[in-house]
Amino acid sequence: MQKALLFIALVLVAGLVAAEQPVVDAAGKFRQLGTLLPTPNVYRNAAGAPGHGYWQQRADYKIDVRLDERQRRVSASETITYTNESPDALSYLWLQLDQNRFNANSLERRSEAAQQNSETEDSTYSFSRMRRDHAAADTEYGYTIESVKRGNRKLPYTIVDTMMRIDLAEPLAPGSEIVFSVDWSFNVTEQAAVNSRGGYEYFPETDTYLYYLAQWFPRLVAYTDYTAWQHKQFLGRGEFTLEFGDYEVAITVPADHVVSATGELMNAEAVLSDVQRQRLARAMQEQRQPVFIVTPDEAKANEQRRERGNKTWRFTATNVRDFAFASSRKFIWDAMIHEQDDTANPVVLVMSFYPTEAQPIWSRYSTHAVAHTMAVYSRFSFPYPYPTSQSVNTWKGGGMEYPMITFNGYRPELTEVNEDDEQLTYSRSIKQSLIGVIIHEVGHNYFPMVVNSDERQWTWMDEGLNSFLQYVAEREWEENFHEYEESQSVLDHVIEYMLSEKQVPIMTQSDSILQFGPNAYTKPTAALMVLRETVMGRELFDFAFREYARRWMFKRPTPADFFRTLEDASAVDLDWFWRGWFYGTDHVDVALTRVREFQVSSQDPDIEFAENRKQAQREMAEPLIQKRNREEGRETYVESRRELEDFYNEHDKFTPSNKDRNDYREFLDDLEDWERAALERAVREADYIYFVDFANVGGLVSPLPLAITYADGSTGSYDIPAEIWRRNPDNVTKALVSDKRITAIELDPLQQTADADRSNNYFPQRIVPSRLELYKRDEETRDLMADMLAELKAEKDDKKALPLKPGN
Repeated sequence: MQKALLFIALVLVAGLVAAEQPVVDAAGKFRQLGTLLPTPNVYRNAAGAPGHGYWQQRADYKIDVRLDERQRRVSASETITYTNESPDALSYLWLQLDQNRFNANSLERRSEAAQQNSETEDSTYSFSRMRRDHAAADTEYGYTIESVKRGNRKLPYTIVDTMMRIDLAEPLAPGSEIVFSVDWSFNVTEQAAVNSRGGYEYFPETDTYLYYLAQWFPRLVAYTDYTAWQHKQFLGRGEFTLEFGDYEVAITVPADHVVSATGELMNAEAVLSDVQRQRLARAMQEQRQPVFIVTPDEAKANEQRRERGNKTWRFTATNVRDFAFASSRKFIWDAMIHEQDDTANPVVLVMSFYPTEAQPIWSRYSTHAVAHTMAVYSRFSFPYPYPTSQSVNTWKGGGMEYPMITFNGYRPELTEVNEDDEQLTYSRSIKQSLIGVIIHEVGHNYFPMVVNSDERQWTWMDEGLNSFLQYVAEREWEENFHEYEESQSVLDHVIEYMLSEKQVPIMTQSDSILQFGPNAYTKPTAALMVLRETVMGRELFDFAFREYARRWMFKRPTPADFFRTLEDASAVDLDWFWRGWFYGTDHVDVALTRVREFQVSSQDPDIEFAENRKQAQREMAEPLIQKRNREEGRETYVESRRELEDFYNEHDKFTPSNKDRNDYREFLDDLEDWERAALERAVREADYIYFVDFANVGGLVSPLPLAITYADGSTGSYDIPAEIWRRNPDNVTKALVSDKRITAIELDPLQQTADADRSNNYFPQRIVPSRLELYKRDEETRDLMADMLAELKAEKDDKKALPLKPGN
């Protein structure tokens, strides 16, 4: 055992020792975010909360809409009451015309680049791209604006792609309101053809349609304190920035249709039968098992007959930022209630609407998954604030969210049993995907439907936060708990993206993200998992996250508000974390490079010299013992050892002299009383001192959780905070003091930091396949969350390309 000099040992016992290497920009990783974040003001204060001057606009809607099923066309009129709560006079208003995105001449269509083959890097033309082009050529998509009026006076307007400016005769003063109307119509898109968030699905076997209408009416553009009008054009990815308001919507559809919509149904007596109303009343008392309002047999019968005429379903919704609805004669409808600890809204009516093709999986899981989502999310944020929550089965995969209503994919697969009999079955992956997408989309009712972040600018603020809570809620789904645990951790899943050359910072504007799913969903989820499990701890994180959610209920936060709130509510400086994970593209890869073992030297030559002689004997005698044993075939270690004990004796260099003893006495005389007492204790307790060296290979500073194995077989743990890197972000040394000898150390044993290379996490070193290699090899354990949802919103093209031949 080597012995260190006393003065070195005593200094290092205190804890941290910085590696003696030149430091370059040592403070860079821990520089405060003051220059990156906007300056606090009266609207948003330094704590991350709404300031005393916070304001937001309001837009209330009264809408009459008619669905022409055979023509696949919507016509409608709306009256908008817009209240200017800002301190600014507004000389014009901006409305969003999202349906214009599908017009053949839209900015999105004209700016769409050719697809590239990832292997050959040649340009390709896919079947899905061709289908979109054909749909745009065959049908005129986009709004037909028939009138814009204030009373009986026409208002001048200008359409700029997906935005419409309405010019006012005189500026709208602060605190005043304006009432105006808009009449419009549009052709409904076939969702499968254009990959839209809403549209229709056609079922040729029964000649029926399922309509789900989203972004279907001209809506006010948000006017904010940080960007004024948020009128970046809608290019498909950066979603919606909207104002809260109250809605009264009358939806006229074929008489045999069933309608699901944002809000509460106000005229059940006019659109439901007596039996259906009785069932709905029974569902309002049931919280264990959903009650069928429209049974599967009734839904099948509805498909076979056609009622003449129309019915008008009337809905109201209070303090919502959007409105969507679905309509079809194919719907099975079930419902039950979810009770919550909230005096203002103690009971939520939970409902699911789905066609026969979605059975049997939807009736088993959909409504239960909606209730489960609210139970988990409310713990992390606030009680669900609305009277209903609905899940509607629409396209085959993916999902989309709106206040109180979500459009969710996944259906069983058709299995042919024999020529006369067919049955629908579902796989484990379909089941998991269905539960996952419902959790995710219903979760969006919290973020951004209530915590109203700016999706057009920062996708991660709703997708990332929501995916994080989805990840938690999936693991609390009791029946599927072990199934989800078998799937790969999001911290494993994110590594490939964080190593990618195409990675861009999370803070990148939504339409400029290169890999949408990993950037907006997976990496923010992984970051929040690291923050909760490794950096802050669950108690501090959960309190701070809940504080953020409650501060910004029905308000519009920015990233700075999120960052500041989590620090304000926890007393944890997280600027280094936001800078690395959200503003940077480094990855986590920390190497445990070396471990050195020491004990405190007493400096007494009569003790130390004897110990040094024993050490020298061991170091020099062992090779010779082993050599002689091999040559002479000896097996008795003790016999050989005794023959070689005379390597050193009392007359060798390890025999203390009088000078050595005098130097020791002078050393003791120079010590203060407390220093001598500390020395005596250290020698008496014979603690071990370890210098553990770490290298930051990936660049992203990280906490260092350690698992320690001792010589007696026991184990322990030691967590080193990320602040160890604050003086040298590249290399650090930690001094560990132990009363037991350490035989092994493992860095990040629970895989809770997203470390990209685990092969350098061990001392002594092990041969370990990296987590990235494991991910690529094990196709059954891929993460079911981020890519599934990103496929919808990133509008991924079909990989099956058309065969092309060169022209002349």
